[in-house]
Amino acid sequence: MSDVIPAGLRRYCSSRVQEMPDNQIVAVADLARHDASVVRLWIGEGDLPTPDYIKQAAVDALGQDDTRYSYSQGLPELRQALSDYHRRHWQVDVPSERFCVSIGGMNAVTMAMQAILDEGSEVIMPTPAWPNARQMIEIVGGVNVSVPFDFYPDGRIELDLDKLFAKVTDRTRAVFINSPSNPTGWRMPLRDMERLRDFCREKDLWIVADEVYNHFVYDDRGQDGGQQPSGHGPAASFLQICEPDEKLLVTNTFSKNWCMTGWRAGWIVFPHGMDQLFARLCQYNTTGVASFIQRACIAALEDGDAFIAEQVERCQASRDILVEGLAALDNVTVFSPQGTFYLFFKVHGLGGSSLDTAKRILREAKVGVAPGSAFGPEGEDYLRICFAIDPALAREALDRLVPFLAALAGASQDVTA
Repeated sequence: MSDVIPAGLRRYCSSRVQEMPDNQIVAVADLARHDASVVRLWIGEGDLPTPDYIKQAAVDALGQDDTRYSYSQGLPELRQALSDYHRRHWQVDVPSERFCVSIGGMNAVTMAMQAILDEGSEVIMPTPAWPNARQMIEIVGGVNVSVPFDFYPDGRIELDLDKLFAKVTDRTRAVFINSPSNPTGWRMPLRDMERLRDFCREKDLWIVADEVYNHFVYDDRGQDGGQQPSGHGPAASFLQICEPDEKLLVTNTFSKNWCMTGWRAGWIVFPHGMDQLFARLCQYNTTGVASFIQRACIAALEDGDAFIAEQVERCQASRDILVEGLAALDNVTVFSPQGTFYLFFKVHGLGGSSLDTAKRILREAKVGVAPGSAFGPEGEDYLRICFAIDPALAREALDRLVPFLAALAGASQDVTA
């Protein structure tokens, strides 16, 4: 990035920020954001609008001039609604004072890292991983320690906890777990969550759990992590297996469940007794979330369960269409996602980087996809698509992708021959 900063200013700018890589997903999306002919599967957001009752709650609040400064940690009514929401879906009693409202999930991750990391603190993270979390660790002075997922030819994705445990040093401060995982769709089994919890207790480490996609689970595997069928979810939460004063931070957002990506609202759950620390972080980071947006968030929590269920069913239908169609290609290995609304697949014989391939797909097939390398070097040769879309659009995307990917296979065979 340093080459885009005027030479006379470089030495006066943060070296950390200068060394940050550009976001490759944005690099692809910026090529065709306003091209209506493109099927947009690059960015992680659904194609449905925010439900009317959520928008109306914000309109009503604006009409009542609810536009002033408010509690840094969030409206008491919203924090109570978050407490009720967690009790309803995960059967956990988390009091309202353990919640802090944030400017989206990214700000929640930012505050989590600010709260626990010192200069040089190491955070262990399974990879490929969401690039924003990786970069935030670096921005606050921490060090990323990657533990690659194991990808198997039969489409399984697993995390070897023994490999993760072996990465721990005296500088390790936390383990970051995103389950269900962006970009892979992997979901951590409950038995592994318990094993990780026990290890972190023994080593006195934090768990930072990004549980943004907990409602988006498939294949009739719910809170048990796949050990016993239990319907469509939600996925298990670390809040269910950890004590109130344990070293656990859970981040989440309103963006995915209720199609509120542009509203920029999320939350963090922290251990008992850390409310003043997070109120302080909110005050110095953002001074809090706009109160009329928080009123909309209350409506989402109180009235939005049916909308979530409809979204999950819709995503499953689109997922099944894309998985079946791509798995039929000889040069594609599909890793059928257990959760999230992303499909991460390997394309054999790309003939170039995944970023170059994503740009070619955009130009030639008019489909916007995310390059796997956006999620770290472990993602090279992979592509990610978001299937939070209408099933009819999933079929259209497949009709465009299959000929392109099949042609790649033919070109690869010609080169080999």
